[in-house]
Amino acid sequence: MPQSKKLLPSTSMLAAFDAAARTGSFTAAAKELSLTQGAISRQINALEAQLNITLFHRHKQNIQLTEIGKSYAKDIHSALSHIRSATLNMMTNPTGGVLNIAILPMFGSRWLMPRLADFLSKNPQITINTVSKLTQFDFSLEDVHCAIHFGQGDWAQANSTFLMAEESVAVCAPEFLKKIKQKDCTTDNKQRFIASLAEQPLLHISTRPDAWQQWFASHSIFTPAQQGMHFEQFSIATNAAIAGLGIALLPKFLIENELKRKELVEVCCTPLTTDNAYYLVTPNDKLDYSPVQKFTQWLIDTVKDEN
Repeated sequence: MPQSKKLLPSTSMLAAFDAAARTGSFTAAAKELSLTQGAISRQINALEAQLNITLFHRHKQNIQLTEIGKSYAKDIHSALSHIRSATLNMMTNPTGGVLNIAILPMFGSRWLMPRLADFLSKNPQITINTVSKLTQFDFSLEDVHCAIHFGQGDWAQANSTFLMAEESVAVCAPEFLKKIKQKDCTTDNKQRFIASLAEQPLLHISTRPDAWQQWFASHSIFTPAQQGMHFEQFSIATNAAIAGLGIALLPKFLIENELKRKELVEVCCTPLTTDNAYYLVTPNDKLDYSPVQKFTQWLIDTVKDEN
């Protein structure tokens, strides 16, 4: 067999292998692909023969990936996912392009979505799909063209475009602030009042674990903040603050509506800024993709116009 053909197994072999690797069973793989168990077994045997590699350990009715099989399964699953996505994109939008964006939940719902209609009106041929995650995105495993990320602009094998810094403010429900001021007679002294906040219920965000410590330190106060409730998402912490459960340290641009409606009020007007910021991160192999280029320029222009 020519070397070039040996390195390009048939998609039927790879689909059978991928299904068996994911399900851990030839029977389950056969059911998923609407084939017989024998057909799955023959496809995988043929793949192993072509590669001259053992991908599965067989133990009677059970199968288990070999170490090299595990590595191969990860790469093949990613490749097949890209093929499926590319085919779907072509079928659903044959005259334009598809843009898959990974976004942070609160940033996506509060900042991006209200502005996205403008991008779509200027680029009606582009179809946008979004996926949201709190953790860092893995471009090698997830079929996304770019991601909006909070942190440092140092993503490996990717280009990071600075969007905006984050200013977080201490906020709570109006009634909660009133109780604090009634209880504490030192509110006329700003420094002592801020120090007293460390004894109040503080609402923490898991993605900003040191935020309160940094906020107090920015006021030259190094008293450990009292432990309080922890939340994974800004949206839930925002609702908790509105409900009077404590004081939250939240990005101001994400809670503009709550501040305008006076559902939340600032406890102290001094914001917290850090070295982290919001970036649009694009894998190097997606930089020349037209929908990515148009979205990148639109984001840059939108942020610039609003600042």
